[in-house]
Parts: sequence; structure tokens; C-alpha cells
Amino acid sequence: MASPMHARRAKLRSHLVSAKAKLKHHLTPRRLLLLSAASASAFLLLLILRTLSAAASAPVVVHGAQQQQHRHQPAREECDQGVPADVAEALVHYAASNATAWRRTAPEEVAAAARVLSRRAPCNLLVFGLGRGAVLWAALNHGGRTVFLEEDDALVSGVAAGLPGGSSSPALALEAYRVAYLASAADADELLALRDTPDCTGATQQPLPGPLSPGHFDRSPCKLAVRGLPAAFYEAEWDVILVDAPTEAPAPAPGMMGAIYTAAIAARARTGGEATDVVVHDVDQPVQDRFSTAFLCGGYIKEEVGKLRHFAIPSSKEGMPFCP
Repeated sequence: MASPMHARRAKLRSHLVSAKAKLKHHLTPRRLLLLSAASASAFLLLLILRTLSAAASAPVVVHGAQQQQHRHQPAREECDQGVPADVAEALVHYAASNATAWRRTAPEEVAAAARVLSRRAPCNLLVFGLGRGAVLWAALNHGGRTVFLEEDDALVSGVAAGLPGGSSSPALALEAYRVAYLASAADADELLALRDTPDCTGATQQPLPGPLSPGHFDRSPCKLAVRGLPAAFYEAEWDVILVDAPTEAPAPAPGMMGAIYTAAIAARARTGGEATDVVVHDVDQPVQDRFSTAFLCGGYIKEEVGKLRHFAIPSSKEGMPFCP
């Protein structure tokens, strides 16, 4: 007779054989594949969760100081983000340190104008004047639209040839148009008096927010209105306007009277949103000083740096005075 120990061993072997048979029956190749896939998915999910958790708590270094990293939620496509801040700073530093390009502009004035533009870029930028700083303004507004209005035929026609690489470098091409200013510095006092006339600052020249219709200034009764502006001027509402006579032009530059007036009306016609930033250079000159204060309004001055004055002009609304 078999001992109890042998009986228990025989019974255990019987259970093992039965378990193996059942396992072999249930674990078909398809089930094995699904089980393997599920195991792999669980492992990858765990790995991703651990990686995201580590990234969320990791600090980032910005200009030498640690700041907590925030979740990245881009408001626009990455290609529309404009020039990175450090690259913009390098461009401004290089341009401002080049004395031959800024004969009448101090480095701090270049930096102040660049700060205004960089805060809004990429944007719609309008520049009155096509000086040697034109390439800098266009570069800082990378991804936006930059339009230059210039009265000197030679500067407009030769702008492409004067760029690095010449006209065969489309990435460096500037959009420039010639305009004619009819105002003369000799008429400055008479033209300044137009500030108090309905023809220049009344309802007909202070449109409610909305794009200016093509030819708006051609139809204007104001003597300061610049005639024959290109279609490009009316194709956009301008976020930033720079009024900057070419560095080669003698001071004062009579055309700046019409440019300041045009900037004042275009800024007020902009629809909602942020105010239009208008930057006027050479305000040490009587013409730029008096006309910018009168038509862009002293109450809208945000900053003055050397010979540069920055205004923030809100959109016009019904019943709103021309100046605060």
C-alpha cells in the first residue's frame, strides 16, 4: 500500500498536469499576442507619465535666473513668433554700436525704438523714412509686414542693391514706396494752426474705428494730408508707426509734418485692441517737436529717450476728443 506521502505527491502531479493542460488550452497564439501588447502599452504609459511628471517640476534657466517652467500653450504658430529675444538684443546692440549708420541717433534711442517694436512683433509696421536703419526694423519685425514710405527716389529705387546680397536676396528685400510731401518748413506755423480746424481734426478726419478706405487722404480737405499714398498703406491697420527721417536728410525734414499727421489719423482709425504705438525721432527739432505734440497729443506720450518720443494712440470712438 502506498504511503500517505506518496499519495499526496501523486495528487499534486495530477493537479499540475491538469493546470498545464488548461493553460495550454486557453493561451492561444492570438491571446499571447494581445497579452504581450497590453503589457508593452502599460509599460510605455508608465514611462510617459514619469517623463511628464519630471518635466513639469524641472526648473528652466532664463538669463541666469531660475524660473518655474510653465505649460507651453502657444498663441500662434511657432513660425510666427518673430525674432527670439536674445537675437533681437544682439541685432540692436550691433546696429547701435555702428556709429556710421546712426549719425544723429544715440544708441539708447535705437534701443528704445527697438523695444517698442519687439513688444508688438511680428506685427504691421509702417515706417516713414528709409534710412540705414531700415534693415534693422525689418529684421526685428520678422514674420510681420513692414512697409517703408520715402520721398527720395534714389533711396527707394536703390534699396535692394544696397542690401547684403543685392536684389537676389528675397529674404532681405524691403517693401518701399515713394511718397511726395507738399508741405514746406516755411509754412510750419500756418500748418500747425490747422490743428484747431474741422478739416484736419474734426469728424471728417477722425473716423470711427475701421480701416481707412483707399484714397482717404487724397479726398481729405486738410492741407497736411499726404496725397498719393500707395495701396499698401490702406491694406493694413498699423500696429506700430515709426516717423524717422533718413539719416542722410538735413534737419529739419519738412516732410515729417505730413508724416506725423498721417500717423495720427491712421492710428485713430485702427479697430479696437491695443493702442497704436507711434515713435517720432528728432523731436529736438522744432517741426517734429511741435507737430508731434499737437497731432499725436502730449497726453498720449508714453516715453521720451533723448531725441525720441513714443506715443500710444487709442482708437477713436464717437464723442472722443482728438486729444485727452
